[in-house]
Amino acid sequence: MGVDCAVDSVAKRGSGKRRVDMRAVMNGVMYVLSTGCQWRYIPKDLPPRSTVNRYFCDWSYDGTLDRIHHALYLQCREKLEREASPTACIVDSQSVKSAEKGGAD
Repeated sequence: MGVDCAVDSVAKRGSGKRRVDMRAVMNGVMYVLSTGCQWRYIPKDLPPRSTVNRYFCDWSYDGTLDRIHHALYLQCREKLEREASPTACIVDSQSVKSAEKGGAD
């Protein structure tokens, strides 16, 4: 499933035609997630923060953001000509030692 399918699968509540550009909403969500900015500082060329935040909350709750993340993850791995799932993991001895101690208490 592509990213567009994941976003399009979320229907607007109620009846009537959607009045917001879903690409702009997605850009707003990605802006907040990638920059870590506060909702009130979303640039003015994106939809209102209340709209972007509402979709973010809805998509977080119903798993849409997880599906988008997974679709992007698979596309990136394909683009790098790698298998969809990594087949190896590297753990260094320092990480294992600190995990055994339980961190600094």
